[in-house]
Amino acid sequence: MYGPGSQLGKSGNNSWAKERGCSIACQGSLTSARLHAPSIGERPLSHMPWKDTMRRVVRQSKFRHVFGQAVKNDQCYDDIRVSRVTWDSSFCAVNPRFVAIIIEASGGGAFLVLPLHKTGRIDKSYPTVCGHTGPVLDIDWCPHNDQVIASGSEDCTVMVWQIPENGLTLSLTEPVVILEGHSKRVGIVAWHPTARNVLLSAGCDNAIIIWNVGTGEALINLDDMHSDMIYNVSWNRNGSLICTASKDKKVRVIDPRKQEIVAEKEKAHEGARPMRAIFLADGNVFTTGFSRMSERQLALWNPKNMQEPIALHEMDTSNGVLLPFYDPDTSIIYLCGKGDSSIRYFEITDESPYVHYLNTFSSKEPQRGMGYMPKRGLDVNKCEIARFFKLHERKCEPIIMTVPRKSDLFQDDLYPDTAGPEAALEAEEWFEGKNADPVLISLKHGYIPGKNRDLKVVKKNILDSKPTANKKCDLISVPKKTTDTASVQNEAKLDEILKEIKSIKDTICNQDERISKLEQQMAKIAA
Repeated sequence: MYGPGSQLGKSGNNSWAKERGCSIACQGSLTSARLHAPSIGERPLSHMPWKDTMRRVVRQSKFRHVFGQAVKNDQCYDDIRVSRVTWDSSFCAVNPRFVAIIIEASGGGAFLVLPLHKTGRIDKSYPTVCGHTGPVLDIDWCPHNDQVIASGSEDCTVMVWQIPENGLTLSLTEPVVILEGHSKRVGIVAWHPTARNVLLSAGCDNAIIIWNVGTGEALINLDDMHSDMIYNVSWNRNGSLICTASKDKKVRVIDPRKQEIVAEKEKAHEGARPMRAIFLADGNVFTTGFSRMSERQLALWNPKNMQEPIALHEMDTSNGVLLPFYDPDTSIIYLCGKGDSSIRYFEITDESPYVHYLNTFSSKEPQRGMGYMPKRGLDVNKCEIARFFKLHERKCEPIIMTVPRKSDLFQDDLYPDTAGPEAALEAEEWFEGKNADPVLISLKHGYIPGKNRDLKVVKKNILDSKPTANKKCDLISVPKKTTDTASVQNEAKLDEILKEIKSIKDTICNQDERISKLEQQMAKIAA
């Protein structure tokens, strides 16, 4: 935790007050010496008048006063046996409808899926998703369908599940599709940010496979790029590149469709403990790791020149792996250490020292894992800019991050248009080489799901037209032409059904309006 005597940068000279808000570039720390040239208009400290120096002491930022608050006990999810498996994933995935938590399960692997409103004590007999034969290691909600979730497991498989609209009433044992291709346990699953039905998985066989979930096919297999275990994989904003952190201490930027390494940095962090690497919205890469002296570090890299980091800061000597959660809309990174009892947050800017410490949320209990709500699931009326779901040993506790504002009006500076649930590309378009940025939505009136959203995604996932997928058949062995023809016919039929449903829904809406008008007239007459 930051405090007097802690280090941010390499000199360790920065006082507590300076760490709280002061630009490290102004303090002559060794970190700033290794950063790039001063920003335009910046003068050396020796030529700067005292008043100018004073003005620069506290960096202006609308996020300086962001504060975190845990919800009351009755709004937590209690009596949950959180998984004890030794794997450095977050164990929790959240979207605007559900929270999913990997739990202890005898005779296989399982995870809970709870509607967000299902707070309080969770009964031991509550249904689970339990189709894996080994412990579940990672889960990820589909960004284009809030009812579809992928899971990776020690049983070497990836499974994709569809959760009923109102949550589970019976345990779910049959996935929509089983993706088999890894020879060792699968520890990472990550959906493509803009293309529908594209899922990435990485296993302890040091291979990354990219799947078309709609057909169950492994279309890209990157099995010769990593010589050691992959710690994490992150897509960039439009899904054209991935970055990986590996046990061989390398950070790689990879073009998966060309199957080539675009950039690589050896010994990004020199320590032996696990690293993490994620893409930022501007294309830079943010990493967390450990120094040779086992101090936790964070660094910022430009993939076009990875010889030296843009910024490198040392934090503390705790041994928990730092899990980064990034908000591209506000350029804030939240760092949650496994086993820590705090969440630190930083703002990334174009000004030296580029990574600015904002504040720390502290609590008493250590965290076993952490879930992070997408922006469209937040309460804009309360100026909520992030919501975490902290896993304790026996419960899940939501933590709300808020920017204090006096006005009740919508704060457009806090909520620029954000990535919505609509996919920008189909899987086939992406595999053919097309790229597209996320389709953005406004949060001015809160997040309202589209009318036909679920049906549309069901159609694209072909979720109900693949009964063979539930029987662990080898989907890749099906001749491609047959699959294509069947899929075209299914698409046409589904289009007809969707059109008919839409017209019926429109009729019902019109009738509802008519009924409410008539009821109003009756009320007037009765009065």
